[in-house]
Parts: sequence; structure tokens; C-alpha cells
Amino acid sequence: MVSPNEISLRRPIAGRSQNQRWAECLLLDLGKRDYQESLRFQAGIVEKRKRNEIPDCLVFVEYGHIITLGRSSRDDHLLASCRELQEKNIQFCHTDRGGDITYHGPGQLIAYPILDLKSLRRDIDWYLRTLEACMMATLEDYGIVSRTIPGATGVWVEEEKIAAIGIRTSQWVTSHGIALNINTDLDYFSAIIPCGIRGKGVTSVAKVLRKTFVNPHRIKASFCSHFEVFFERFLRSDPKEGVSISWI
Repeated sequence: MVSPNEISLRRPIAGRSQNQRWAECLLLDLGKRDYQESLRFQAGIVEKRKRNEIPDCLVFVEYGHIITLGRSSRDDHLLASCRELQEKNIQFCHTDRGGDITYHGPGQLIAYPILDLKSLRRDIDWYLRTLEACMMATLEDYGIVSRTIPGATGVWVEEEKIAAIGIRTSQWVTSHGIALNINTDLDYFSAIIPCGIRGKGVTSVAKVLRKTFVNPHRIKASFCSHFEVFFERFLRSDPKEGVSISWI
């Protein structure tokens, strides 16, 4: 098992030369999408990556209000009734990712890395800890001190969760990913027991910085910069000739 302390905030992959040429990673920003639609896109990307038809990808997406249940979740972690969800215009969906219950909505940075871990490190725990470290580095850019809690995957500011992680792997290709609260309306989390953890709160970048709005594009750029370093991937938004993205 890899301890979070074994990954320093700006250190690239251990054991690899920093002079080695980084592999290409396609940057895809889908904008606002229906949740089920985005899952179909993601599934298509994963299958193409398994067949080595495309390089690794980093997918960004935005959602309306939706609560999703991961494979480890329990229905009693949903506190709102069906009527309350309808009144607040919150969708509800079971999903095939790991983790428990969570909320997605406007004001979040949602990123889905589609990576072939066979070319990185065949270690799911390492992958989770590296995603955490990448988000911690991003928050550090804004003067936010964050941490991890053993046994509670994600990133925390004191006793409040600021970023959640839920992933899936198939043939060592990853999908799903992270959700970082930036300008999120935290009242929506009252409909659930976030990540199934009782007695803990949630927070956002805007709340920690005591601001009404934080520029999400700057945070996304910061996250991309750290993602490149931690995973030694060169992000590009224009695919090379011969790489089909007609499925988007």
C-alpha cells in the first residue's frame, strides 16, 4: 500500500527519469452534458483506449444537479425523498464507479482520467493517492492547506471534504475520476450522507477563501499543470492525424 506521505506535492512518478519524453494525453472538454450521455461517451473512450486506438485522455465535464451512488453505497445514505429530489430538480442515478454516494452539480471541477495503468504503474492504491496529491497541489496554488484521511479517499480541509474520488478500472484502463468543489452550492449535499461518512462536512474553494466566486478556468488550468507532472503526460487538445474522435 502507498501512503499519501510517500507522494510529495510536486514530485513526478517515482523511478522515472524527468528527462524521459512524456506520453501524449488527449484533453477533452465536453462542457455541460447529461450524466447518462457522458457515461456513454466515457465508455466509448475507454474501449478505444483498451484497443490502443487512442492515447490516454483527460476528460472534463459539467453536470446539472445529480446524486450518484457508487458500487459501495447504501440506499440509506440518500436522505431526501423522491418528492424532495423532484422539487429541487435533482436527478438520481446508480453508477458503476467505486465509492459511495455523492452529489454533482454546477460549480464543480469534474475530471475523468482515462489512463492505461499498464504504462504507468499497475497499482490502484497508488493511482488514488496520486489523484489526491494532484488535487492537493492544485489547492496549494490558492493558499489552501488540505490533507487526506486514512480510509476516507478524497481531499479534506480540516474536517470538511472539498474533493471526492470515485473510479473504475477495466483491464487496467481507468474511468470516472474526481470532483472538486469550487463554487458549488453546498446546500445540495444535505440530501445525502456525503461519501457515506457520518459526522463530516463538505466545503468548497470559494467557502475556504471566503469569496462569492472563484474563477474555475484558472483552477482547471492549475489542475492540468499538476496532472501533467504527476502522471508524466503531455496534454494536447488537438489529436494527431489519424486519431479519430468522431465518437465525441
